[in-house]
This record gives sequence, structure tokens and C-alpha cells, in this order.
Amino acid sequence: MKTVVGCLLNFRGAWEAMEPAMHREPHFRPPVHPVLYLKPANTWRASGDTIVLPTGVDEVEVGATLGVVIGAPASRVREQDALRFVAGYVAVNDLTVPHTAVLRPPIKQKCRDGFCPMGPMAPAGRLANPDALELRAFVNGERKMTHNTAHLLRPVARLLAEVTEFMTLEAGDVLLMGVPENAPRARAGDRVAVEIEGVGRVENTLRAQGAVL
Repeated sequence: MKTVVGCLLNFRGAWEAMEPAMHREPHFRPPVHPVLYLKPANTWRASGDTIVLPTGVDEVEVGATLGVVIGAPASRVREQDALRFVAGYVAVNDLTVPHTAVLRPPIKQKCRDGFCPMGPMAPAGRLANPDALELRAFVNGERKMTHNTAHLLRPVARLLAEVTEFMTLEAGDVLLMGVPENAPRARAGDRVAVEIEGVGRVENTLRAQGAVL
């Protein structure tokens, strides 16, 4: 794995919730291009790892998202060809400290250590349509959210084409398709999971900084 790139406001419900604020200062209009951010290497964890919540972070949003794993260098790919550059898909929990920032990459809230656990990759050939997958988020075994990639503003191929218009994605990079609105919240001591139909599951326990095991 080399780079993990995320996209904000890529679910219709998330966009609609923020759309009124897009017309106020300092932006005055909605963005016309994808709003992107990075999940650097310090955030990466595997399913089963314990995620330590930093001091001062009482709860986090459980961000169920589909990760698209790039299989070959992708630069200026056409939308109709984009899926040929996909090696597979992963279930990702894009953990985030709750915040009120609008249209600015929330680096401090998204880039804490351990805030991007990812499950094992499902080969691309296993999925007939990545734009019709059910996403589920769980806290302590209870399903807290159900959504579907059918509600993406930019489906997989379109987002991949728009991102590679200005940056090359290399083999092993992961493009996160976005988190639906109303992400459930969890606290230290909770066990959180993200499950994606046909892709897999990532599950982790949250622990407070300095807590005795």
C-alpha cells in the first residue's frame, strides 16, 4: 500500500446535509470537483487491531466506506475504462473525530494514529457492480447504519476518472469512496465494525489512551 485518498461529501445525503452551508462564507458556492483528503500511513491498521483514542477524544464517528484498490498506474483514465485499473475492494472504517468543518479537509480529525483500519481485499472480479453494494456499520454487535453505494454522487468509475485527471494513482493505492451521512458514534471500550456486501468486514476495539489492558 502506498497512498490512501478519501473523498468528502460523495453520498447524496451527506451532500444535501451540507449544501446550505456551501453558499455561505468563505466559499459561496458548492465545489465542482471532488473534495479530497489523505489518510497517511500512521492511520493504517488491520482488522483485529486495537485502535487507541487520543487523550481528549471522547468519541469517534464510525465511517463505513468502500476502498478501491488500484491495480496499475492510473493517469487521466477515461470513465469507461476506469474499472480496468481496479485490482480489488476493501471494507474500510474511516474513523473521524466529530467536527463542524465544511468543505475543508479535516486533517486533525481524520489523520490520528489508527484512524483507518482496513479489511482484506476482495478481488475486483468477485463483484459484478461496485455501485450497488450494501454498507453496514456496527457498534458492539448492533447494526447502527445501513446504506448503499447506489447513492454515491460520483460512482467508482467516475470518481476514479476525475481524480486521475490531475494525479496519478499507483498500484497499491486505495481510493475511499466516501462516508454516508449520519455516521454512528462510538467510544473507548466499544467494538466497531464495517461490513460491505461481497467485499468483507473490518472489526476493531477502541481503547482510551493510557487505559490499562
